[in-house]
Amino acid sequence: MVSKQTIAMEGRVLTLSNMNKILWPERGFTKADLISYYVAVSQVLIPHLKDRLLVMTRYPNGVEGKSFYQKNAPEHLPEWIRTFTYSGTRYILVEETATLVWLANQGAIELHPWLSRSSSLDCPDFLIIDLDPSPANSYKQVVEAALAFKTLLDQFQLQSFLKTSGGDGLHIYVPIQPLYSYQVVRELGRVMASMVVQLFPDFTTIERSVEKRGDKIYLDYMQNVRGKTLCAPYSVRPRARATVSTPLSWDEIHMVKPEDFDILSTPQRLQQTGDLFAGVLNTKQSLDYVLKQLGITNPAEARI
Repeated sequence: MVSKQTIAMEGRVLTLSNMNKILWPERGFTKADLISYYVAVSQVLIPHLKDRLLVMTRYPNGVEGKSFYQKNAPEHLPEWIRTFTYSGTRYILVEETATLVWLANQGAIELHPWLSRSSSLDCPDFLIIDLDPSPANSYKQVVEAALAFKTLLDQFQLQSFLKTSGGDGLHIYVPIQPLYSYQVVRELGRVMASMVVQLFPDFTTIERSVEKRGDKIYLDYMQNVRGKTLCAPYSVRPRARATVSTPLSWDEIHMVKPEDFDILSTPQRLQQTGDLFAGVLNTKQSLDYVLKQLGITNPAEARI
């Protein structure tokens, strides 16, 4: 690709600039490579972004330069990109490949959608657990903790889905009916995370303070808050290797590592596996049974 060009896509006209700018110095990947990646995965990525308020992290000078989170849509946003205004902030909604291309052209490497849709902002579609290791933890320990969650969720007949964080950790998603408050979902996450800590007290914790965690994996259930976000499946991460947050099957968790998936390998993998996270979108599970069994709240009172 040349440094600057105008392209037509899906009936939209976009002017792309600084296409040769290096965003990942270690591997020589450019803005053109970022755009090409998001085009390649757009058909599986967009369903995970559709109808969700988006927060993006922009790296205009690459992953080694300064970055900033952006919630409010910029003034120069094209008219054809849909937005949703909430609490004074005008959020972007991603509905087409051209929007992904426009965002990537702005240096938006990371894409962080809300856990709830614009039509049900107070009720998340997932319970999520972010397994965030310290530098002293091994990936084997992260896997052990993740599998403990899987066993626990299976016992409550809750289907769960797994993805790499794109960093050193793993993300667990439990798709649910959008009927429960963030407070109820968060409390369920806390109780389950506490149960896993009881199994592995030597290397897991729910201690929020970084200083007090020590060399342990933080089982972060506190992501279950309205307005908090986690990187989307297939979102690129600002790591030196241009890694991607990539869905996994539970069966392969021992055979792969988060660093195996980047902007080159992930599109190739998708051709073989399809979207392993599709079930997150079309599985709507009730929490009534598990809430009752764990004594968290009366199910009749848990729904909004």
